[in-house]
Amino acid sequence: MSLPAPRLHIVGGIACILLALLVVIPASAAVSATTAVEYDIAVRIDPVARRIEGRSVITAAAAGELMLVLGRRFEVTHALIDGVSLGTSAVGTASMHAWRIPRSQRGPRRIEVHWRGELAPLDTSLDHRQTLGRIEPASSAAGTFLPDSSGWYPHLAGTLARYRVSLELPPGQRGLVAGRLVEESDTADGYRARFEFPFPSEGIDLMAGPYTVETDTMRGAGGKSIQLRTYFHPQIAELARKYLDEVKAYIEFYEVWIGEYPFTEFSVVSSPTPTGFGMPTLTYLGIEVLRLPFIRATSLGHEVLHNWWGNGVYPDYAHGNWSEGLTTFMADYAYKEREGPEAAREMRLGWLRDFAALAPGQDAPLTAFTSRTHGASQIVGYNKAAMMFLMLRDLLGRETFDHALQLFWREQRFRVASWVDLRRAFETASGQDLRAFFEQWLARPGAPVVRIAEAARTRSGSGYRVIVTLEQPAPAYRLRVPVALHTEGGEEIRMLDLERRRQAFTLEMHTRPLEVALDPDLRLFRRLLPGEAPPILRQAMVDRTVATILLPESGEARATAEMLATKLQNRTPRIISATNGLPAVSTLVIGLHGQVDAWLARRQLPARPEIVQGKGSAQAWTVNRADGVTLTLVSARDAVALAALVRPLPHYGRQSYVIFDGAKMIERGTWPMRVQVLKLD
Repeated sequence: MSLPAPRLHIVGGIACILLALLVVIPASAAVSATTAVEYDIAVRIDPVARRIEGRSVITAAAAGELMLVLGRRFEVTHALIDGVSLGTSAVGTASMHAWRIPRSQRGPRRIEVHWRGELAPLDTSLDHRQTLGRIEPASSAAGTFLPDSSGWYPHLAGTLARYRVSLELPPGQRGLVAGRLVEESDTADGYRARFEFPFPSEGIDLMAGPYTVETDTMRGAGGKSIQLRTYFHPQIAELARKYLDEVKAYIEFYEVWIGEYPFTEFSVVSSPTPTGFGMPTLTYLGIEVLRLPFIRATSLGHEVLHNWWGNGVYPDYAHGNWSEGLTTFMADYAYKEREGPEAAREMRLGWLRDFAALAPGQDAPLTAFTSRTHGASQIVGYNKAAMMFLMLRDLLGRETFDHALQLFWREQRFRVASWVDLRRAFETASGQDLRAFFEQWLARPGAPVVRIAEAARTRSGSGYRVIVTLEQPAPAYRLRVPVALHTEGGEEIRMLDLERRRQAFTLEMHTRPLEVALDPDLRLFRRLLPGEAPPILRQAMVDRTVATILLPESGEARATAEMLATKLQNRTPRIISATNGLPAVSTLVIGLHGQVDAWLARRQLPARPEIVQGKGSAQAWTVNRADGVTLTLVSARDAVALAALVRPLPHYGRQSYVIFDGAKMIERGTWPMRVQVLKLD
């Protein structure tokens, strides 16, 4: 038995400023589907002293070998396994103690562990990305966060478990874990609360702070009472009512769409750090994030939905995490559809632009996606998967698609389910064999590249005949390609079933066609051709082949330019000399205004675009060279203006240009997309 990686449920929301999307991202491998494990935990925390002590009783019905793990920063003071002393740690990692528990045929196993330890200091200076990457259990008077992945309590590795947690905190503090609040008291002696989670769970995360708690109650679709709460720091307590109302509306929305809400509560909890985490029955968000008005309109609903997908049905991570793409489709994209067709198309364009920013071969199959670790994995696991669900809905129809989701929910709630289980639900609802559809989108990396090779028009009786020839590289995908025929009377959309590398289609029309356009509404996931995809800043962030040119030669500006390049790429940049010839790969160029203008002129490249000229203290923009290679340029008035970009600029990857006044974004935009169009003579 190997020791699995620590679990951490991360909401990937804030990173696109913060991506405006909150999602659960477990970092673990697959967990066992067994539910015959229970924890009964009592824990006392002193946030100021950063001390924790606890007692845990674990009951496990499994007869096989078990592995008990606990974070290395904690010490066991007393432990018994079926009445026998635990003994010394036999295996482990740099961050975890681990004890092998041999097989037993004597019925349920009882493990009792008393432990204590010192928590790490809470570091509020970290940015969002650093916070998400830190799994230490941390505490201070401003807040306590003990992620499951830190091993803050003894648990059996690789198992789902039910639990009860009793929590004790000093006066002025309140805390919680995911689950139902059974009882609580808040007196001069301190705060005490007891929670239970009666469903199989992947782990336990604990939060505490100087919270003001507001409550509300709603009646769920099945008549069940659902308790809604906000645990907010005093400085944002006035936002509580708005969040409670929005949570209620989202639960009602998804109960109609999917089925009954699986839990008895939902809480929104504030964090003193720029956090975005999601657990069953709650979401844990940074104070500054909660202040953003768009969070309630977008990201909050995404997180509520994860109580169905991700926390209500668990992905089989060993075979790919389907929950992120499905939640993105049913939350972020669904809200855009409610705004209108143009908003929805703009999101689809964003997905395709993001994918076009990846270098060929940089992505992986959806079956390999487990969690978002960098921009490329998000583009695949969230965006590509969401668009796959859009294509599936277009194929089956909305009614059948929704029926399949409801069936999947009824059959799989609180079970580990795979892409195969999801496919079977859609096959049952539709009566179709969908193996080929799922296999090509899940098992193949990359995306199809489709182009109109030829198009010709002839007269045909009283109407017209159009022959459209489509091409794609080998090995061929099986695709339903939307083609728009613009006529003297309007536009007609035809679906062409492309199955070969080159295929001609004959279309009969009553009205004289003028031109043919490939997928103008962007409903097919594909790699946009260089002429179609507008270059965006994200290419310099996610393309691992990108070369970096720093124009300042020395001093503060040089050091700042290197820091900015590292921050944008989230890795050590590959820096080349500014005097070398232009590289054949995507290039990031950073410098001061005069340096950038002079470099462009020497290379006979397009000058600074008029739309950014003379505006703000710094600008960033993209341009495609004649050979199709993308240049990303960052230009600042001085070293101070350049330094002001280090924190905000990485959040604007989907833009083709962005203008800053200090650290404040004052203007942004994307270059227009050019749809493949052939005129018919």
